[in-house]
Amino acid sequence: MIDKREVRGLLDEPARLELQGVSVAYNGQPVLCDMTFQVPHGQRVAVVGPNGAGKSTLFKALVGLLPLRTGNILIHGLPLGHHLDCVAYVPQREDVDWRFPLSVADVVMMGRYGRLPRLRQPTPEDHQVVQRSLERMGIADLIPRPIGELSGGQQQRVFLARALAQEPHILLMDEPFTGVDITTREAVLQVLDQLQEQQVTTMISTHDLSLAASRFDRVLLLNRRLVAYGPPGEVLTAETLQDAFGGQLLRLGPGMVAVDQCCPPAQPDGLPQDAQRRTGGHGHREVER
Repeated sequence: MIDKREVRGLLDEPARLELQGVSVAYNGQPVLCDMTFQVPHGQRVAVVGPNGAGKSTLFKALVGLLPLRTGNILIHGLPLGHHLDCVAYVPQREDVDWRFPLSVADVVMMGRYGRLPRLRQPTPEDHQVVQRSLERMGIADLIPRPIGELSGGQQQRVFLARALAQEPHILLMDEPFTGVDITTREAVLQVLDQLQEQQVTTMISTHDLSLAASRFDRVLLLNRRLVAYGPPGEVLTAETLQDAFGGQLLRLGPGMVAVDQCCPPAQPDGLPQDAQRRTGGHGHREVER
C-alpha cells in the first residue's frame, strides 16, 4: 500500500511515463505484445503505425480503460490508479456519441471532475479554468451550443479544451488531425507548442509521417509490437517503415517513401475499434528520407 503523502511527493516530480513488457488482449486475441519504452518528461511523441496496429488500444491502456495481460505501466513512478487524474485523454471523434445532450460548457467542465471532492459542485476557480481553456482554443462563443451541433473541427477543439481544463501532466490525443480543417490543425499544434513550454508530456497518434518527422521530438512506430522508438531521423527510415507497414509502403524513388492506407486489410471480429474501423480516408502519407 502506497502512502498518500508518498503519492503526492512523486506527483511533484517531473512527469515520466514508462511501460514494462506491456501486452494487451481483447477477447483472447493479442493486440499489443511486450511493449517496453519510456517517455522523458516534457517530450512530444508521435505514435505511428498502420490501421489496426493498436494505437488506440495503447492509449486506452495508458488510462486504464483496457486491462493489461502482462507488464506494468508507471506514471510518475506509480502504477495506474495512483496518478490522481494527471493524464488527459482525447479520443478519436468516432468513439464519441455526439447525440448525448450536453453543451460545450458541460463537456469542458468534465475535465474538472477528477479534482472535485465527491458530490461537490464546481467552484468559481473551476469555472475560471474552464473559461480559460475555452478561450485558449478560441471557442468561448460556443459555450451554450449543444456539442452535437458543432462541426468536426469545433468538436475537436472542445475536447482539447476539456483536456486543458484537467490541467494534465501527460496528454494523449488519438488522431486529432483527422477530418479537421487547417485552422483547427494549426490551433491544435499551437497549443501543443505551449504545452511543451509548460513541460507537459504529449503523445499524439497520427498517420501524417511528414508531421511526425517535423513537429515531434520522438516517434513511436508500432504494429502490434514496438517496431522502433526514438528521434524521427532514426525511426522513420525505409527499413523500419517497411517493417511496420509491409505491403502498404510504396517506394517513390531515392530518399522518398509513401504509405498507402486507403484500403487496409480486413481485421478479425472482436478486436477493439482501432483494429476494425476504417476502410478508407487516409490516403498517402509521405516522408522524405
